[in-house]
Amino acid sequence: MQRTLILLKPDCLENKVAGQVIGRFENQGYEIKASKMLQLDDALLREHYAHVADLPFFPEIAAFMSSRPVLALILEGDAVIQGVRDLLGPTDSNAAPKGTIRGDLGTDRMKNVVHASDGEDSATAEIARFFKPEEIPA
Repeated sequence: MQRTLILLKPDCLENKVAGQVIGRFENQGYEIKASKMLQLDDALLREHYAHVADLPFFPEIAAFMSSRPVLALILEGDAVIQGVRDLLGPTDSNAAPKGTIRGDLGTDRMKNVVHASDGEDSATAEIARFFKPEEIPA
């Protein structure tokens, strides 16, 4: 069993498609192990987006991601990391094929509905970043 972090982004919640997104994950057999609403602050955003925090477009990302709460989930399942990424489609919603979450529900590269960990190491780090150990059932 593998675990991954999912963030349902502000556009997902604003457009009221969180249920559709979660339903797609559950229909693939993935289990929600933990969930919570979070208002992302600057410190958490700088940590999460450390790889781009010094670039000129970071303030736009930070403004978007802190514009309303996000829903953080830990999903568990066989090969869940790659499976979720396949369900999502490419980061840029405009390049994502219809039938993928981003292709059906996203609008652009930033407003792409969902963040998902891109590998086992990032999943481990991101789960620890957004969830305390006591918030995660065994």
